[in-house]
Amino acid sequence: MVSIKRQFKGIVISDKMSKTRTVRIDRLKWHPKYKKQYKVSNKFKIHDEKNESHIGDKVVFAETRPLSRDKRWQLLRIIKAPKH
Repeated sequence: MVSIKRQFKGIVISDKMSKTRTVRIDRLKWHPKYKKQYKVSNKFKIHDEKNESHIGDKVVFAETRPLSRDKRWQLLRIIKAPKH
């Protein structure tokens, strides 16, 4: 039986740690009373074994086994890197 891993796309907001990146995901939600959209952000710590992603990169990451207290995600690929 194959387990389906959750995957997300986000933007790297911190690359100060070794082999760890902080990634932010933004999504829009509707307010039930006011019928307006508002932005909600979540931050994830992901494992980047080769330290290849940097601040501003758009990345895809997936769920994995716990690697530390906070890290449960692993970098799959870099979608788009800004000009550094």
